[in-house]
Amino acid sequence: MHFSEPLQLQSGAQLRDYMLMYETYGALNADKSNAVLVCHALNASHHVAGVYADQPNNVGWWDNMVGPGKPLDTDKFFVIGINNPGSCFGSTGPMHINPDTGKPYGAAFPVVTVEDWVNAQARLADQLGIAQFAAVMGGSLGGMQALAWSIMYPDRLRHCLVIASTPKLSTQNIAFNDVARQAILTDPDYHGGDFYEHGVVPKNGLKVARMIGHITYLSDDSMGEKFGRKLRDAEADGAYKFGFGVDFEIESYLRYQGDKFSSYFDANTYLLITKALDYFDPARHHGGDLAQALAGTKAEFFLASFTTDWRFSPERSREIVDALIANRRQVTYAEIDAPHGHDAFLLEDARYMNMVRAYYDRVWKGL
Repeated sequence: MHFSEPLQLQSGAQLRDYMLMYETYGALNADKSNAVLVCHALNASHHVAGVYADQPNNVGWWDNMVGPGKPLDTDKFFVIGINNPGSCFGSTGPMHINPDTGKPYGAAFPVVTVEDWVNAQARLADQLGIAQFAAVMGGSLGGMQALAWSIMYPDRLRHCLVIASTPKLSTQNIAFNDVARQAILTDPDYHGGDFYEHGVVPKNGLKVARMIGHITYLSDDSMGEKFGRKLRDAEADGAYKFGFGVDFEIESYLRYQGDKFSSYFDANTYLLITKALDYFDPARHHGGDLAQALAGTKAEFFLASFTTDWRFSPERSREIVDALIANRRQVTYAEIDAPHGHDAFLLEDARYMNMVRAYYDRVWKGL
């Protein structure tokens, strides 16, 4: 969908003449009351579920959650996935042409925030004629967007589902993000963000950034169970190579993940999205009082966290729950004892999936 009216950003900049990629599943009912917005996390996109006819291996990033008969049932709900501005999956981003220069934006693409994304999503909803969502849902960074929706547009959603998320990043999280950004910024192929014109990609920087991020998405237990101290060369019979190559299976796995990521993700997009994570803090303008920040919300809430998620720990979800209860909001909270770390919100867990399914059954009955 094309937008010619400039989008005013929190930074003071504007994004003009931009495109948003979106994907829909299911059918919108007559009174347009069954629409659900699913907000994506860092490296995901508008492609939430299913496969394309010509890309059978390109499965939607939350395919186990969204679809016919699944917890978010597309036989009942009209589900929308939107690719955010600044991303690299179709919506206007750093690799697109800057109308002011005729060249790719590169590092000149304006800094965007979670709130900017929510405003862009609201505009798309306007164009689709959806005045109010039955629910807005997201995991991780997507959960931040769902929470922002409840604050910024309290009359435009009836339910808010925040999965494995946080009201703001911890100092440690900001530190991890900065180290990942430095890996990209110091890659000689980054060229100050204008690597498109040089016909190169800062693959090494992206690879290291992804390796750092991937470590934080897994728990120590899940990494230990899957890889342990197993050597990559099964015939080594316990012998080390005594060098700086790949000895251990975990090293091989992380390098594989880094290589794969660097082949499809944009370096400038990675910088933008991690900064959006850092900046999100709805209590900042309320003296750090989250309850005050959430005082104007009207939705009913569902929150879920996972015990081994040390990046967005259950304590952070409980902060949101406590602030909502202080405002006498209806809140359902599930703390799932799962071994997978932060990535648990994307994986199969019968307890987690059944909780989400039961909540959406309630949303459906309230239509």
